[in-house]
Amino acid sequence: MPHPKRKISKTRRDKRRTHYKITAVPLTTCQETGEVHVMHRAYVVDGNLYYNGKLMIEGYEKV
Repeated sequence: MPHPKRKISKTRRDKRRTHYKITAVPLTTCQETGEVHVMHRAYVVDGNLYYNGKLMIEGYEKV
């Protein structure tokens, strides 16, 4: 039976054996603004930064 010429590392072997799949990002709708956003992340609505349904920074601009 043939044998490999070089040893295959554990990392390379394990990469081949993985079965990770892409999962959907959990989205939610804010009750205050009605904006759909990623859960547990801050989001911008009309130039204002919101987190957890509360206004954090007014007049916020993305850098």
